[in-house]
Amino acid sequence: MNMVEPEPPVVRDRPAYRLKRAILGPPLVTERLSQEKLSNPMALGVLASDCISSTAYGTEEMLRILVPVVGLAAFTLLMPVTGAILLVLLLLTLSYRDVVSVYTRAGGSYVVARENFGPRVAQIAAVALLVDYIVTVAVQTSAGTDALISLAHLAGNGYTGLDHLKLPITAGVVVLLMYGNLRGLREAGRAFAAPAYLFMIAVAAMLVVGLLRALDGGLPHADVHAQGAVPLGEPGHGWLYGASLFMVLRAFANGGSSLTGLEAISNGVSAFRRPQGVNARRTLTAMSCVLGVMVFGVSALAHFTHAVPYADGNPTVIAQEAHLIFGDGWAGTAGLVYVQLATALILYTGANTPFTGFPFLASFVAEDRFLPRQLMRRGHRLAFSNGIISLTVVSLALLLVTRASVDKLVALYAIGVFTGFTMAAAGMTAHYWRRRESLWRTAVNLAAAVVSALVVVIFAITKFTEGAWLVVVVFPLGVWALIRINRQYREEAAALENVPAYTSDRPHWRRHVVHVLVENLDLATIKALRYAHELRPDEVRALHFVIDEPRARRLVARWDESSGTTVPLELVDCPDRRLRHAVAAHAARTTADGTTALTLLIPRRTYSSLGRLLHRGTAEEMARVLEQLPNVAVTILPFDVTSAMERVRAGHAPRP
Repeated sequence: MNMVEPEPPVVRDRPAYRLKRAILGPPLVTERLSQEKLSNPMALGVLASDCISSTAYGTEEMLRILVPVVGLAAFTLLMPVTGAILLVLLLLTLSYRDVVSVYTRAGGSYVVARENFGPRVAQIAAVALLVDYIVTVAVQTSAGTDALISLAHLAGNGYTGLDHLKLPITAGVVVLLMYGNLRGLREAGRAFAAPAYLFMIAVAAMLVVGLLRALDGGLPHADVHAQGAVPLGEPGHGWLYGASLFMVLRAFANGGSSLTGLEAISNGVSAFRRPQGVNARRTLTAMSCVLGVMVFGVSALAHFTHAVPYADGNPTVIAQEAHLIFGDGWAGTAGLVYVQLATALILYTGANTPFTGFPFLASFVAEDRFLPRQLMRRGHRLAFSNGIISLTVVSLALLLVTRASVDKLVALYAIGVFTGFTMAAAGMTAHYWRRRESLWRTAVNLAAAVVSALVVVIFAITKFTEGAWLVVVVFPLGVWALIRINRQYREEAAALENVPAYTSDRPHWRRHVVHVLVENLDLATIKALRYAHELRPDEVRALHFVIDEPRARRLVARWDESSGTTVPLELVDCPDRRLRHAVAAHAARTTADGTTALTLLIPRRTYSSLGRLLHRGTAEEMARVLEQLPNVAVTILPFDVTSAMERVRAGHAPRP
């Protein structure tokens, strides 16, 4: 007699899930992941936004140091400092071209450091990049709001009505960026690629018009004595115009913020279409060329127009340049409005780059067991939702503490950025040195590593009292915390993975089947399989619902190699990662004939207080879903991981 395939049971979605679906849209199935890739033009817009947008404040931050010391001579001294920054850009570009060619998996300097120096040393790069991403969100959004307020200042003849709204506007933008990224990479790419090109056009227009006006009689000068402008110092004599080497190094350190975001492509190389290494290399080269032209162009315009920084940050230097170059009248106002809106958009969307890189990096670090495993999980729309939300919360806290001041935030910025540069270049130096592949590439990467390390030292010394001390303190604490998390995971694994040989004949009984839900092959799973046989069912099956395919393949390989059980492992597809629904549908199919009783055994690992923070429990949720099904029983088998860890520490073998 032909059996009719039973309909899976109706599982009511929880209110929180219904709200999430309404906000973010329907879930994407795992197969869509391969489609969530970026073309080169899209990648340039999405991943390069952070990098090229830093030209909006890099020149201003240099002048903020030089103008109070040497006065108008700062605009002359600005150009050699800019040239030094462009030299660093060249070295880093050559180094990162090697990074994206050799390491085509996302992760950037973290992956490079891990592969060449080991996982513990790599945590220095991990902390550097994580701090960089957090500060980038705060800096970029704050600078974007400054661009809008500057527009109100210049177009409104000094109108300051937006000043008190700077923090709320900035925080709102951060929340909006979080929402866009929670919807998924493709949606974020479409929304965030266009502003990069609009900003490129804006700066190009300024450079072209500025050049034409310079050839036609010269560019106008800003009023360097305007109310609110940074007070002018008195220039001295000598090639530094009276500025000490220390002050020049401070200006260079501030200007180093122009290079932030350069690592974004290497951190997100897996987001490119195939061949990923080739496409990432081409996009990186294009991005660096654009950045170099823009940094030089904005500094050159400041050199000729004497656009001076203001104490409260508004109007910005680039806004003054646009106002002076385009002039008054309706055409000049239109040009100013376009430049400032494009600047605000690129700065805001530049803050989107960390929302791409931070979750990817956090997932890699978590995969190495140095961060909580929850950061490895893809969410409703295939994004690493936990990483996105974590980045948002910390960035908002930083904005609140600094009151969204770009000048205060820059002091926290470049140490993390250039530490990551140093780790990447040093890792590539070690890579080529061991393989004796290319003396030229070894030399280039060594030079990039040395220069980046020098910038870190310069920044730590010259900006220590302005907030850099906080990063200097956070770095060792962050590395210690990551290593502490890793030790917790390793001790748990040592206690759980000591799997003894176990064999048993299957007993015969009435039509009663026992299915064991398997997450890992460890002592908790062995305990569940042993208990399953003790129930003397007609059938024992071990099931793994596939949410992460690479992890499932590794589990199958380890299962086949292990002598800890005679029960074969079966994989059950779960394409939309809704585990509760998949288990409920499987249980309904198993008991559809009305004569089969099913017992689902769910191992639950219990942990100490720290362990509970690092693991996600789903057993009770699963039991609640299956309560409505007839002929289905759920048994949760706890396994005390803390006790097993204590036995291992005491020199005894843990027991399943």
